[in-house]
Amino acid sequence: MAEQKTSGEAGPVTVATLRSMAEAGRKIACLTAYDASFAALVDEAGTDLVLVGDSLGMVVQGHTTTVPVTVDDIVYHASMVARGLKRAFLVADMPFASFATPDQALASAARLMQQGGAQMVKLEGQLGQAGIVERLAMSDIPVCAHLGLRPQSIHKMGAYRVHGKGAEASDRLLADALKFQEAGADLLLLECVSSAAAARITQAVEVPVIGIGAGPAVDGQILVLYDVIGVTRGRLPRFARNFAAEGRAPDEAVRAYVEAVRDGSYPAPEHGFA
Repeated sequence: MAEQKTSGEAGPVTVATLRSMAEAGRKIACLTAYDASFAALVDEAGTDLVLVGDSLGMVVQGHTTTVPVTVDDIVYHASMVARGLKRAFLVADMPFASFATPDQALASAARLMQQGGAQMVKLEGQLGQAGIVERLAMSDIPVCAHLGLRPQSIHKMGAYRVHGKGAEASDRLLADALKFQEAGADLLLLECVSSAAAARITQAVEVPVIGIGAGPAVDGQILVLYDVIGVTRGRLPRFARNFAAEGRAPDEAVRAYVEAVRDGSYPAPEHGFA
């Protein structure tokens, strides 16, 4: 059996690569990208996973939430990003209301992969979506389940808040993570989750866990590219860090982010939640 490639080696990143990195304790560096030029930049910097997130609705399209983003939007941006990547693994978001039923989810995911070039789809999940994940997994579609803060549900939740705080909330989040793993998810993403709950989930599951505002114990980190290179206007989220603040060029800022994820200096305690 051939040895799996890890970051810094030649060859494209795969689901197996990500799992191998997590098992070896090698941190996975992830970023968003929305076009070919930035995709090439983050790829050359050594980023392992690139997400075409529905965050593009806010940082590219100027909306106040991610809700207006459509499958057409993600397909369009994913296809551009795919052309800029040589090594990094490409994940595309399933936007709001694009996976309400198993059949709709399958149709949406097929478009993201066939037309957008995605290698995995990500959906914001709660227990009701476990059947959706199972349907996609049975169709050989790699799935990332997004738990914790779910921006697509902002109008239902009413506010952005930290998840997994306290024993009961931590138990619920862990149960959800295990359920999605059982349904066939290949990757978990935890957003705005208490560091203690994220560490507990990472220890309990067998698939890699990526965090954004989920503390240092997860297998990898992801940030919005625009936050990393200093393009974002206004106040950054607590978990974000502007790596261009010291006067770095965009490519230098991205490399600094990747190195900080690798050596564990990012995230620092101030980027997480108790």
